[in-house]
Amino acid sequence: MRGSATTLPPAFSLLKSEFNDFLYAPIGEEGNDTPLTVLSALARLGIDPWQESARLAQLSKDLATQSLTSMIAKLPNGRWAQSDAGAIAARLVALLPGKSDFAPSPRATVSGRFPGSSRTVMFLIAAALGAVMLFAVTNLMRPAAPLATDNAPAVVKSDPGK
Repeated sequence: MRGSATTLPPAFSLLKSEFNDFLYAPIGEEGNDTPLTVLSALARLGIDPWQESARLAQLSKDLATQSLTSMIAKLPNGRWAQSDAGAIAARLVALLPGKSDFAPSPRATVSGRFPGSSRTVMFLIAAALGAVMLFAVTNLMRPAAPLATDNAPAVVKSDPGK
């Protein structure tokens, strides 16, 4: 398929791709001279990058800058002065789409999670564990069936005609 432009199906597309400019922007360099992106920084802080981007985009520029400044201040090994965290955050917040530039998923809740998804996963895990336990109890704990052996001494029959 040379020369033809194809688009990926939604299942293979990046989530919230309208945040790519923000997520892939460098915060600065780390101690080992590698650039640190917003995406990597948020992931290291245990924050979902796309959910946080959506949250920050819904805030006013000032609140988003304050929030991002506190996150940048928590990052270790950065080659930037802590006093520069506010200016870095302001530069990055400017890359976020405006409130009207994107529409959050209609199924997403306020927390950014899809309703019932974690409950469904927990139910499936519990059902699988229950099935394994039921199998173990019914098949592995059952006493073995007695062997069909005759304990009586063997009788040798002789043929009287011989």
